[in-house]
Amino acid sequence: MNNLTDTRYTPDNISYISDNEVFVFGSNLRGVHGAGTAKLAVNSFGAKYGQGIGLQGQSYGIPTKDYNIETLPLAEIQLYVNEFLRFAKDNYILTFLVTKIGCGLAGYTIKDIAPMFYSVSSNVVLPKEFVDFNQKNKKIN
Repeated sequence: MNNLTDTRYTPDNISYISDNEVFVFGSNLRGVHGAGTAKLAVNSFGAKYGQGIGLQGQSYGIPTKDYNIETLPLAEIQLYVNEFLRFAKDNYILTFLVTKIGCGLAGYTIKDIAPMFYSVSSNVVLPKEFVDFNQKNKKIN
């Protein structure tokens, strides 16, 4: 597991990824990737219109909006994040570059989304803001 002290973060602006990297973006259940990182995923990393969840080309969609393009509740987003984290752990030869899903068009904040990524496998790279938030709010066991 990633102990949140790694110094590699997902860049704010990604224009290129290596063959073993996957661009992780916030999507909608309808698979209409018309704006934000979803549009970048279609234009640059193989995301497919009509597919809102999972691996598509060199991208992976985590739904933050429903079929009507309305923002999903945090609890539902958490289920999709958990599904992604299992997928990433099972596909350890790939590196997953997670963008600030849910913190743009879906309207959530870093405080809302970062805790969903508190414990990730070492092949999951997070935005600096997620890592910083989780380090400041470490769980005491």
